[in-house]
Formats: sequence, C-alpha cells, structure tokens
Amino acid sequence: MRPNAIPVYLMVREWKTDLHSIVYTRKEKVMQIDETTRLVKLAKKHDKLAFAELMQGHMQEMYKVGLAILMNDEDVADAVSETILNCFEKLNTLREDKYFKTWMTRILINNCYKILEVRKRQTGLEEWEEPSVTDEYNVELKEALSSIDEKYRSVITLYYLGEYSTKEIASMLHIPKSTVTTRLQRGREQLAKYYGG
Repeated sequence: MRPNAIPVYLMVREWKTDLHSIVYTRKEKVMQIDETTRLVKLAKKHDKLAFAELMQGHMQEMYKVGLAILMNDEDVADAVSETILNCFEKLNTLREDKYFKTWMTRILINNCYKILEVRKRQTGLEEWEEPSVTDEYNVELKEALSSIDEKYRSVITLYYLGEYSTKEIASMLHIPKSTVTTRLQRGREQLAKYYGG
C-alpha cells in the first residue's frame, strides 16, 4: 500500500455517508415543497394563519436575498414588508403552487431594485452611509458581498444562501442559464480576491 493512500473500505464508507446525506437532504427538500404547496393552497382559500406560517417559513431566506442586494437592514425590512403585502394581494395569480418560493423571491428582487432606484434618486451612492450592525456575522457577510459587483452578488446570494438552482435563478432574473453560471464563477473569483486567494 502506498504511504498516503486511503484504504478502499474507508473511501466506500465515506461515499455511503455522502450518498446518505444527499438522499436525506433531497427527501427533506421534497417535504418542504409539499408543505409549502399545502400552505399555499390553504392561503389561496383566505386562511390567514396558513399565509402567516408560509411567510414565516421563508423570512430568513428573504432577509438574506434582500441584504445581498440592498446592503442595509432598514431597506431590507421595507422590501420584505412590501413583498409580504404583494404576495398576500396577488397570491391567486400564482399559477403553480410548488413554485411559490421562486415567485416570492422574484417579487422580493423587484422590490429591492425599486428601493435602489429611489435611493439613487435621493442621494448619490457615494454619499450614502451604511448603518452599523452589532452582529459580527452580518458585518463580515456584508463586507464580503459588498466587495463584489452587484450582478454577481445577487446570483451568489440566490445560489448559496437561497439554495436556488442555476435554472431557477435564470428564470427569476430573466437571464440565460449560461449567464448565471458565468456570474457565479466571476463572483467566486471576486470573493477569492477579497479573502486573499
């Protein structure tokens, strides 16, 4: 046996563990989609508790996506509030219940871009100061994300924090899948430069 070689039985055991976690994660995701679909159907029948539960289940994801685009907690809160209101008012326009998360995220992204437009009209981006945040993770996340271009930032956030596929991101942003893949790669490169890589 070579000195640095990994024994085959260890490789097989590790492979089985990885396969188990992939299967488990996939089952978990299917269960989440089924639960979301059930809640959407109830919410469409004007069940306010189901709608509240539905939105509460996606609150953290909405915050992450909004933060990646707006880089400001107050603006993120405004965008999320507006998104919840839009979803409530337009829920019956959702064609397929299983795509609620994608639909909601698209509404959120549009609301974030509206806020950016208003902000640009009110002040120049150079004059705008970001409020201080006490949570170190948020500060580090904001700094890392602010170091990359916005078009890469939104794709990186949707892919890694929102856990959307490249196909779903392409649909949400109305760009080709190949563009999403390219922006992911370039965003990773910019993050690597930020972290000294």
